[in-house]
Amino acid sequence: MTKQQTPTGSAGEPQSITLNYGGQAVIEGVMMRGSKALSVAVRNPEGGIVVHTEPLDTRIYGGKLAKTPFLRGLTLLWDALGLGIKALMFSAEVAIEEEKEGGDEGKEPEKVFEGPVQWTIIALSLSMMVLIFFVVPTFLASLIEGWLGITDVPFWGHFIEGMIRLAFLIGYIWIIGFMADVKRLYGYHGAEHKTINAYEAGVELTPESVARFPLEHPRCGTAFLLTVVVISIILYSFLPPMGLFVRILSRLVLLPVVAGIAYEYLRFSAAHQDNAFIRLITKPNLALQRLTTREPELAMLEVAIVAFNEVVDFEKGKALVDETRVIETAVMPTPTLAPDTP
Repeated sequence: MTKQQTPTGSAGEPQSITLNYGGQAVIEGVMMRGSKALSVAVRNPEGGIVVHTEPLDTRIYGGKLAKTPFLRGLTLLWDALGLGIKALMFSAEVAIEEEKEGGDEGKEPEKVFEGPVQWTIIALSLSMMVLIFFVVPTFLASLIEGWLGITDVPFWGHFIEGMIRLAFLIGYIWIIGFMADVKRLYGYHGAEHKTINAYEAGVELTPESVARFPLEHPRCGTAFLLTVVVISIILYSFLPPMGLFVRILSRLVLLPVVAGIAYEYLRFSAAHQDNAFIRLITKPNLALQRLTTREPELAMLEVAIVAFNEVVDFEKGKALVDETRVIETAVMPTPTLAPDTP
């Protein structure tokens, strides 16, 4: 890995290009992606920022799928399930490498989560997601339907199922928010949002300037999850009564359809935030983000800016490379976030 000084964005410069970007928080860091490359920036215990960049598959992010309405929502699912897990595993590798005694500073993190280990983690993650947010809510809803005697009225069964799924989602986010490590993760999530908000406002990207911007963002993945739950209630209400197994299977089969509709809704609402009605109907999405974000430290903002600037450079024509390096920083991290409640 190589070392360099922390870069900052130029005032107004990012708005001169059209950037198809997204991001998420990882362990002590932030992942950002454009249409050409992704960048993961992670703070190490020595205070430096370990940055990994790699090209993206242009067939997914620059091909017909990324430009086709309702189908392009599938890329957002891949972000969460594919790139998101990959970025999380890289950040975990940085933490493991730095914790080893006698580790060489600047050495590229050892590839611990690759091959069978990587696919096992992904499979377990997907299995837990399906169990918690699909199988259990559907099973509980079927029990409640039978108890209330409304099995012949599909709408109410789907509505109850959706409410259970929504309660599970909010409850899960709220409960894990009490954990110290997750509070820091939520802090980096806030840093990601603030950085993107600052970019869209055209200001120079420095920790101090970015800190002034709001925590919420209308295209957040949290907003996507809430939108998926609401749209699924509407879509599933058109389905006829069915057995438990077929009902669970239908949820999984229709998930890409629901994701596609949810993505188009978020895309439209984010582009029309100047409309009072649109701002009103997106308030629940923004409110939910209060559970998944925290006010970030300046050091967290610095990490998010580094990751974002890497993506901007690639979108502006920088040669695409697959590399990992350490950046010397100007802002030293503090040990923990200030105490707060989820």
